[in-house]
Amino acid sequence: MWIDTHCHLDAAEYDTDRAAVDARARAAGVTLAVLPAVHAAGFGHTAAVARALGHAYTLGLHPLWLDEATEAHLDELRAAAGAALDDPRFVGIGEIGLDFFIPAPDVARQEHFYRAQLRLARDLGLPVVVHVRRSADALLRELRRIEVPGGILHAFNGSQQQAAQFVARGFKLGFGGAMTYRGSQRIRRLAAGLPLAALVLETDAPDIPPQWLRDGARVARNEPAELPRIAQELLALRQSGGGGAATLEELAAATRANAAAALPRLAALLT
Repeated sequence: MWIDTHCHLDAAEYDTDRAAVDARARAAGVTLAVLPAVHAAGFGHTAAVARALGHAYTLGLHPLWLDEATEAHLDELRAAAGAALDDPRFVGIGEIGLDFFIPAPDVARQEHFYRAQLRLARDLGLPVVVHVRRSADALLRELRRIEVPGGILHAFNGSQQQAAQFVARGFKLGFGGAMTYRGSQRIRRLAAGLPLAALVLETDAPDIPPQWLRDGARVARNEPAELPRIAQELLALRQSGGGGAATLEELAAATRANAAAALPRLAALLT
């Protein structure tokens, strides 16, 4: 019923109970998840977890893991992505992108690796899963220079105008836990008012826990089983904002179709 388009089930936080976490997600109706790799050392592990659990995966170098990255890691990515083209569970290049929220970001270094990975995606004809934090304009600038076949803007937090530009370039926008935060008014307005065809759902588990996992004495670990409740929050926002999607079933169908449009290799996994 639901696709979690961004979920790190391969993360160490799940090493002791990964199968149980996946079982809870499936019981909740989350039938497919996309697991993005974040560094070269994890490519094999991410792919293996996705295959073992019956999910999909992408391969990429995350902007927050670039301190030790070298050109050799880009070579590893090229080799791994080329070899994975025969794997139906491999659906794109990611998680790539730019993060200018961190203190003193090395902008030039991030942009170098981002451009290199866009070129790889372009050359292989693959979509990208993109990390964005205070970097939407810079991401768009490079996408104008290096055209790729769309993809997903993970945890989108830009402006209405930036959203429209990404959508015009064939991207879908990911909404998850941050949309449930009472103080995230801009994200909530976007979720309520953007065209339904622009949206996909995600958890980023174990990260970005929704509001109800943050209200206790400690922040609880996020899981893909939270996705249906996140979807209910999206539905409520859209109903109050006039953005469409009358029922959860309609929202599920639309966001599944959007995910497959953003990551076309997913379609074969939905039959």
